[in-house]
Amino acid sequence: MNIAVRYYSRGGNTKKIAEAIAKAVGVEAKTLSEPLSSDVDILFLGSAPYGFDVDDEVKKFISGIDVSVGKVVNFSTSAVIRSTKKYAEKLLTKKNIAMAKEEFYCRGAFGVLHKGRPNESDLAAAADFAKKISKGEA
Repeated sequence: MNIAVRYYSRGGNTKKIAEAIAKAVGVEAKTLSEPLSSDVDILFLGSAPYGFDVDDEVKKFISGIDVSVGKVVNFSTSAVIRSTKKYAEKLLTKKNIAMAKEEFYCRGAFGVLHKGRPNESDLAAAADFAKKISKGEA
């Protein structure tokens, strides 16, 4: 099974989750600046909400996908808004790329909010989630 992990992270929270997911499934987490170079069965796509949407870098990445993607599995971190799934799914639908119903979300530190997050427990949960997805158990 071909798996890829791509993420966009301004403050480092989503990067930490991306790295935990990638390690769990045996691939390298890469930023959105590196496009997919081959077909993938599962794309773990991570970001955080910015202004009730995803960042323009996420939009650019999704619009530039030109390989076959079996499904996208969303993961996100934030201090306030719960998930980026609905924003990313809208963009993926336009490209006829399926978004998995499962997703991973955890709090991310922002200023004084949620200091220390994601923490070791969050990273372990992200890894467990990724393993289940990659094995078709979720």
